[in-house]
Amino acid sequence: MTTVVIADDQALQRLGFRMLLESQDDLAVLGEAANGAEAVRQAAELSPDVLLMDVRMPGLDGIEATRRIVASGGRTRVLILTTFDLDEYAYAGLRAGASGFLIKDASPEELLSGIRAVASGDAVVAPTLTRRLLDRYARHLPETGPDGQPTPGGDGPSPDDPRLAGLTGREREVLTAIGRGWTNAEIAERLVLAPSTVKTHVGRVLAKTGSRDRVQAVILAYRTGLVRPSDQD
Repeated sequence: MTTVVIADDQALQRLGFRMLLESQDDLAVLGEAANGAEAVRQAAELSPDVLLMDVRMPGLDGIEATRRIVASGGRTRVLILTTFDLDEYAYAGLRAGASGFLIKDASPEELLSGIRAVASGDAVVAPTLTRRLLDRYARHLPETGPDGQPTPGGDGPSPDDPRLAGLTGREREVLTAIGRGWTNAEIAERLVLAPSTVKTHVGRVLAKTGSRDRVQAVILAYRTGLVRPSDQD
């Protein structure tokens, strides 16, 4: 069972999300929040697997609320929902530690699959979209890792980053592939691996690098220089 908290200042929007989620046997809504401060409090008290986070809310907005939730070190992953153009909030959301983004007019199937993906540690945004966003913002990404701490030296990409030290050669290949926006199926095909093997490698890469999810792994690939904006598929 995947547990969810819904944060949105529109009561009707929260009701719609709740009705959709509660129609699924594998999803349970633990609570609702009408602003960012309530979202932070409920994340701490209820520890849901996923928190659906609206961007614009009164008082504490969704980006700052996301930052505080991630900084707390809890298990909750944040899925940002916005009615606005994705790129407008991509940089701030990535810096805050969001695990993905969805536009509010996404189909019910997209929302449900997004929640499940985030809960399992994957990225909600399509891998190709993740790469496009990072291509745009890579030069401005902060010199910090998934733990929010500065990267060694803080002077730019470093292939000797200690977070890469524990990776095998194959795991580095997989991390590079993730950074290039390849799906698991594409990794399996291009590296000639079984899908189950790819899934295992991805899990080990996330664990060894301390990446919360696939989005954070992509950021790490850029920050360490494994992938550069000019790289092509």
